Amino acid sequence: MRLDLCRCLKTSIMSSIVVALGGNALASSDDPSGYTAAHQIAQITRTSEVLADVIADGHSLVIIHGNGPQVGNLLVKNDLARDVVPAVPLYWCVAQTQATIGIELTSALKRHLAARGITVPVVPTLTRVRVDAGDIAFSHPTKPIGLIIDSDNPPDIPLPATHAWRSAGPASWRRVVPSPQPLEIVDTDAISMIIEAGGIAIACGGGGIPVVMHDDKLIGADAVIDKDKTAVMLAAFVRASRLVILTDVDGVAIDFGTERQRFLGTVTVSELEHYLKAGQFGSGSMDAKVCAAIDFVRLTGEPATIGNLADVRKVIEGHAGTCVVADET
Repeated sequence: MRLDLCRCLKTSIMSSIVVALGGNALASSDDPSGYTAAHQIAQITRTSEVLADVIADGHSLVIIHGNGPQVGNLLVKNDLARDVVPAVPLYWCVAQTQATIGIELTSALKRHLAARGITVPVVPTLTRVRVDAGDIAFSHPTKPIGLIIDSDNPPDIPLPATHAWRSAGPASWRRVVPSPQPLEIVDTDAISMIIEAGGIAIACGGGGIPVVMHDDKLIGADAVIDKDKTAVMLAAFVRASRLVILTDVDGVAIDFGTERQRFLGTVTVSELEHYLKAGQFGSGSMDAKVCAAIDFVRLTGEPATIGNLADVRKVIEGHAGTCVVADET
């Protein structure tokens, strides 16, 4: 991963824990009707209650969240309403979901903190992340997003030039969009002010609003950024003592889904890389989290943990989940 290390490390911010919330923490649902606003608010409220307990334990948090389902839903609305109102760019969808998820996290977290007698600013910030306009992702989109559409042929829905339809199985299709590498968190000044004022920053939602440099100015880019990759940059910038990636499983497993399945406890970077190269994590959600954990430990020397949101207090303390540590020297 390419990181702007000088920008990441030029900061006097006190040590924090960066918590990366996966989609399950925001919109997990067994309801076939989909992710309603009411359901998402309820899920965010439950997540915020757990985070409030962690803050009450004395931990300083910086929060980053995913937004895949929410952006996917906005793209569906684009498609359905394209003959009525103009479609909006993909980076607008990222910005909109940063705002909606951010306000719900802020309201719920402040409410739960107040119930514990804690008064602290909680501030969601619209965060831009710079990517390279020449990144190969723009000509080779790979990130699946939005609904799976049942059809023998690709849907007859106009797509932006950088999007494409990809087979999602027999007689089914799904949109894929560019997912370029993050290079720089643009709005670090705002994040710094929040943390230095003793607040809790909610930043880089969905990996950040993608922007590229064009004629000496930053403009929006038609892409989404992997949240876990940006989480590494955010954690490096705030000099986090730990990166915690929360999901809906108990940690990183090898031989997943077989009788030999085994969750890893504490594992070194080299050991985890061995399993990664052996194809233990496939191509999907977990391999991205594993790569992010490895990158963070290599960059900072601090541990990274992947674990279940339900066990967040134990995960943060290093007593649950998969804890990735540096190799012994």
